Amino acid sequence: MENKIYIFGHKNPDTDSIGSSMVKEILDRKKGTNNVEAKRLGNINKETQYVLDYLNLQAPELLEKVEEGQEVCLVDHNEFNQSVEGIEKAKILSVTDHHRIANFETSEPLYYTAKPYGCTSTILFEEFKNNGIEIEKTEAVLMASCIISDTLLLKSPTTTEHDKKALAELEKIAGIDVNKYGLEMLKAGTDLDDFSAEELVNLDAKSLDKNGSKFVIAQVNTVSIEDVLKRQEELETAINKEIETKNLDLFVFAITDILNSNSEVIALGKRVDAVEKGFDKKLEDNKMFLEGVVSRKKQLLPVIDKNI
Repeated sequence: MENKIYIFGHKNPDTDSIGSSMVKEILDRKKGTNNVEAKRLGNINKETQYVLDYLNLQAPELLEKVEEGQEVCLVDHNEFNQSVEGIEKAKILSVTDHHRIANFETSEPLYYTAKPYGCTSTILFEEFKNNGIEIEKTEAVLMASCIISDTLLLKSPTTTEHDKKALAELEKIAGIDVNKYGLEMLKAGTDLDDFSAEELVNLDAKSLDKNGSKFVIAQVNTVSIEDVLKRQEELETAINKEIETKNLDLFVFAITDILNSNSEVIALGKRVDAVEKGFDKKLEDNKMFLEGVVSRKKQLLPVIDKNI
């Protein structure tokens, strides 16, 4: 029996991370590689669960660590600090990603596909097309959902013409109204009432390292920033606990209004100056309102990273 090849996205998985793992498994099996298996590196969020429920699919199994020599394919990430425990000693066969490349090296050659698109699934969509492989409803809904999620229904500045073209074609195959389905899906992800403050600040958190400074940018989507800020005190307690436990220099928690395309950030840590310098604004009560800012990858990370 052949050893399994695990496919997975980043820790604290979002819809693109989970969906692209599942899509790549489908694509690889259609290409003749049958020993692949999608995995996840964390809990499924409510937005992603909406997609899985719509398709009546089970979430991939949780993967907590990999052994030395385990063959893996990474999607939607490449940085080792965002990946599974033991990744440094795994055999990475491929990467399919739309993020910056950092803290990444391998001992052997690999297939590496990186494109500055709004979504990993857009890259996978093009792989289906380039290989002449039919896209069926299941993978069409998964890829459409990923694109909707990562581009906030094509409103994010990360959106490219490639994403728009892919989503238009996937909408037809999936048999969905993208705007209606997409808004319901995004709204499902904004139901934050059941989460503790600790869970909220870790729901979609990316850990980064720059010039010896360790920082985290976390993000939640909502239809009411004010409702989330009612919990500011407990959120700050949870953030400070993360800073202390992980010896962080900065923790930025972005609360993004998906309807009005704005964000409010809570920033704590000894390097909050990187946020103030980057956006040329002062934090007030540890908060800063950022009009038109919705993308962590394109609008938050580059600014903070440049000033850290």
